[in-house]
Amino acid sequence: MIPLMKNVFMHEHETKKALADFIIKTGRLSMDVKCKEFEQAFAKKQGSKHAILFNSGGSANLAMIQAAKNLGLLKDGDLVGFSALTWSTNVMPIIQLGMNPVAIDCDTTTLNSMSTQLLSTLKEHDMRAFFITNALGFAGDLAEIKKMCTERDILLLEDNCESLGTELPEGKTGNFGLVSSFSFYVAHHMSTIEGGMVCTDNDNFAKMLRIVRANGWDRNLEPHQQKKLREEHNVESEFHSKYLFYDLGFNLRPTEITGFLGLCQLKSLDEGLRKREENHIRLEKVLLKNPDFIALDRSHVKTFSPFAFVIICKTPKLRKKYLKRFMDAEVEVRPVIAGNMQRQPFYKKYAHKIVALPGADLLHNNGFYCGNYPELTDEDLETISNCLRKD
Repeated sequence: MIPLMKNVFMHEHETKKALADFIIKTGRLSMDVKCKEFEQAFAKKQGSKHAILFNSGGSANLAMIQAAKNLGLLKDGDLVGFSALTWSTNVMPIIQLGMNPVAIDCDTTTLNSMSTQLLSTLKEHDMRAFFITNALGFAGDLAEIKKMCTERDILLLEDNCESLGTELPEGKTGNFGLVSSFSFYVAHHMSTIEGGMVCTDNDNFAKMLRIVRANGWDRNLEPHQQKKLREEHNVESEFHSKYLFYDLGFNLRPTEITGFLGLCQLKSLDEGLRKREENHIRLEKVLLKNPDFIALDRSHVKTFSPFAFVIICKTPKLRKKYLKRFMDAEVEVRPVIAGNMQRQPFYKKYAHKIVALPGADLLHNNGFYCGNYPELTDEDLETISNCLRKD
């Protein structure tokens, strides 16, 4: 069988040995210096001023929305747009934290919400924010989307969990919004088993994220930030500061294991990204020769960081045919993320309005993907290629 993933880590054996040694020797496993070292290293790699580590990518998304509310950038009842082709933890925090989600359609050749879809939605809805997903290594025209949001005072948030390493001519995905989230779950571009990150250049947002991450207290802030906050609230002493909670938060903290693994895997990230891109190009050449498939457009992408290998068939009947072919060849497959999010049970239960999304519906009905990762062998790639070839 060719699974969605073969290993949890790049250089798995060496990483596991290093992790075992770290656990034995370290004096502390709760969030500490390794987490901070990983934050600093990841911020440098991404080209961001701040990086705040969380226990998962889903927690990172939740913290971004809560921090925006705490800062007064969002409030109850606001309309928050989201890419219709996305993951549940992009949409659930919008609902859970008292705002109303607005689904924005996706282009069938880029998998992403484009500025044209955003503009169309804005004609119908006065949105306060747009939580965009950079889906499966692809991306929309983010520079134009950012410009539109800036002109209309719309808060732009990015989910870059599936596009770590993708770069447009205007910059890296994850650097267009006020804040952006990343995931280090197994099978992502790099793994810490569970783990997530938020990047931002905004000092106030970074401070609030650290407050949200740890119960609403100030323990993980810089000393000058703690001093200012305690003066504002007339905190009597260091003793009283221990259990003071300044704003709404959760316990979303990572462990030192997350930080250690992140530092290890960051060293192999570029190597893994190159291999993923090589695999994709090899398979893409086969796919493009088959008229049963819709060709995906990444012409506007400077550096491509594929998360999986995506197949969009021209009809549902063709998808059924090719799904059977992949399954018969024992190649593990999945839907294109969660498809049209509006068709998920939770969304139909809690959302106020369902809108027509022809692009997301096509991807929902006609698409699927298989794994793409550095450990795929030539034999694996040839098996997948055979599944893609026309009869």
